[in-house]
Amino acid sequence: MIDRAGIRARFETLAPYLDERARRLFAATEAHAAGWGGVAAVSEATGVARSTIGRGLAELRSTASLKHRIRRPGGGRKPKTETEPGLLAALEELVQSATRGDPEAALLWVSRSQRHLAGALAERGFMVSQKLVGRLLRKLGFSLQANRKTLEGSAHSDRDAQFEHINRKIKQFQAAGQAAISVDTKKKELVGDFKNGGRELRPKGNPEPVRVHDFKIPALGKVAPYGVYDITNNSGWVNVGIDHDTAAFAVESIRRWWNALGRKRYPGMACLLITADCGGSNGARVRLWKHELQGFANETGLAITVAHHPPGTSKWNRIEHRLFAFITQNWRGKPLVSHEVIVQLIGATTTASGLDVQCHLDENSYPKAIRISDAQMSAINIDRDPFHGEWNYTISPNLLRPMTVIENDKRQ
Repeated sequence: MIDRAGIRARFETLAPYLDERARRLFAATEAHAAGWGGVAAVSEATGVARSTIGRGLAELRSTASLKHRIRRPGGGRKPKTETEPGLLAALEELVQSATRGDPEAALLWVSRSQRHLAGALAERGFMVSQKLVGRLLRKLGFSLQANRKTLEGSAHSDRDAQFEHINRKIKQFQAAGQAAISVDTKKKELVGDFKNGGRELRPKGNPEPVRVHDFKIPALGKVAPYGVYDITNNSGWVNVGIDHDTAAFAVESIRRWWNALGRKRYPGMACLLITADCGGSNGARVRLWKHELQGFANETGLAITVAHHPPGTSKWNRIEHRLFAFITQNWRGKPLVSHEVIVQLIGATTTASGLDVQCHLDENSYPKAIRISDAQMSAINIDRDPFHGEWNYTISPNLLRPMTVIENDKRQ
């Protein structure tokens, strides 16, 4: 006598955990154990078709096991690309025509979202879901991608040679125990309760409210964080200015780094290497930059060697990816509501590799449009490198008192 109730109980207990093949093999095993009449009894108890149980018995007797397959080859519903010929080609045509800027494209000036693509395919007679469109796009080699800043415009013919020159200089200064720093101004930031990119953990449903429009608050203004990155010690100094980003502000930031950290870390140092962008407040063609560096050299007695990055390569500056990138990560999703908050967030920046950052607020004024005369330029003790002297030069302390503009005008 076959125990149909027992078979049914066992099947109902295991059914939620069985896939298609496991159900088939379970029913076949029960039928085989029941003996004569087992197929009919198991089919009645479990609801599994006799033909399915028969296939399961054939699998159990077969020496060629279907190890990782649930269905036999060819089983299951046919894919849409087979039941609706031309679907894949139509999808590729829609995406490629829009990608190449075809003026006759069906999706011109329409975002190529899965929903829009599914709708465009429906107009052509293909009934597909958004999810299927996504799977087909991946099959065609497409994926969602953001814009990427990689185009730098025309490259200077000596770009690579200049980078090699900079690397050689850094190694020379490090080998001699002299400081090598990378400098730049980080992106200017509005102070106030403005949206800051990124997300941070907060109680669910309670995002921090910020302003809808990014209009400067006159009482708070903007800040210009000028960074000094010590390449050898993997440490940063950030001078947060509240006025204009001028060459005077740039050199003052370096001066503050030197007085607070540099002179202690490099006792007896005679030379300083500065790597900087080719433009901005520390640009290679900025007269005030060289004039202020001369004053800094006279104050400290340091011979200051400057190596500028070639034009159009500012993102290759070490300070960008060794200091500024981590500051941006640290304050992501946090509104920069005050100067104190900005200084604290920058100063709290650390990395697993041991980056240490110090930050201070600079409340000085730095007026714009300061002109440096030819006489003042001629008083700068500058020695230009044979290789691109406009990018590579050394400013040494003046042994004699620099000629003032008034004295020069009297001589003329």
